[in-house]
Amino acid sequence: MARTKEILRWTYGILFALAGANHFVHTQFYASIMPPYLPWHTGLVYISGVCEIVLGLMLPFQRLAPFAAWGMIALIIAVTPANLHMALHADRYPDLSVAALWLRLPLQLVLIAWAYWYTRGQSRFLVNSGLPNEEGG
Repeated sequence: MARTKEILRWTYGILFALAGANHFVHTQFYASIMPPYLPWHTGLVYISGVCEIVLGLMLPFQRLAPFAAWGMIALIIAVTPANLHMALHADRYPDLSVAALWLRLPLQLVLIAWAYWYTRGQSRFLVNSGLPNEEGG
């Protein structure tokens, strides 16, 4: 199980970093899905892209994984308004199916659970820091 968890940690980290890089390739798309009540759409797209890249690159490293995972959870929660906005205004995104837009919302829960799996590391750093770990200490 430990080997599978490690492989999935690397996979998730790489995919998260690639998703962040995509913010710089398709900036206009990401800006277009931002709810109108949020300011500075392009800036927020860049900030979230940088955060995804950094967190994704941190996740594969066991010592950094718990911090990266908590950051990923916070970021996934932070982008929920954009995903909800898309689902509620599906007519503005005719290239995407309504079902896909709504399925993205529960997918966020899966991504949060996947990240949460890495919040409790077994590294000596966590044991010595007083932070919670899988060994209970």
